[in-house]
Amino acid sequence: MNKYRNLLVALGLLLFCFINYYFIHKEYLELYELQNELINSYKKVAVLMMKDSKNWYSEEDKQLYFENIKNRTEEEIEEIYAVEGFQNAACMEKLAGRPFETVSEEVFRKMSDTAAPQGILCVMRQKKYALADLLAAKNPLLMILEDIQDPGNLGTILRTGEGAGIGGVIMSRETADIYNPKTIRSTMGSIYRVPFVYVSSLEETAVQLKAAGIRLFAAHLKGKSWYDGEDYRKGSAFLIGNEGNGLQEETAALADTYIKIPMEGRVESLNAAMASGILMYEAARQRRGG
Repeated sequence: MNKYRNLLVALGLLLFCFINYYFIHKEYLELYELQNELINSYKKVAVLMMKDSKNWYSEEDKQLYFENIKNRTEEEIEEIYAVEGFQNAACMEKLAGRPFETVSEEVFRKMSDTAAPQGILCVMRQKKYALADLLAAKNPLLMILEDIQDPGNLGTILRTGEGAGIGGVIMSRETADIYNPKTIRSTMGSIYRVPFVYVSSLEETAVQLKAAGIRLFAAHLKGKSWYDGEDYRKGSAFLIGNEGNGLQEETAALADTYIKIPMEGRVESLNAAMASGILMYEAARQRRGG
């Protein structure tokens, strides 16, 4: 009798353990699924980033976050997220009076596109410009980029351009996405201050620029003039081609003048961003009266 009673007790304990395991495990699975659902929802927010059709993007870097806050209106800032335990005093001061959401480290890592996230992330609407915005200044200095593919090059051109005082950047539709995270980071904040437009036809754009009194200069290996032998003090625009192929012939033909940078040794050409920087700063030097 005792033998059967002990067996029943053992079976009861086993059943009790099984039931407890089942419900605890089920609750864990439900929590796990809920967490994944939360992560996925935030990932959808963070997928954001890049296309014109989305009209919004994220920025995840403390220094660029400061630039964003200083240069964006309330209407442009959609969301602000901070990781749990975020303690950066300068950031918290900037956040004063602005609503933001705190998320776990795991969720934040999923939202961020960087390997070592900084702990603060913004979602904001993309800035929109028209060609007229770039032509508003007197004697504008512009960059025209055809099919630049490297986001780092594009960002560097914007950053260098701001330093040289350009009025904006015009890009072909095949140029890299200006809201690519790598582009944004390489601009070091210039994306918030330098006007830019994508155009469907560089030929039509060139007609508009020339009608506005702007001379077009193509950086080209067939250039007959050295880059520092031309006058850029009036309205000017530099045509810069794709990293691998340079300017297409029909695009180069839009220029009033072909120019080139002298090369020593066996070097045929420079990186697109480097060449752009040399041209922009030569124009800046001339405009300073140097």
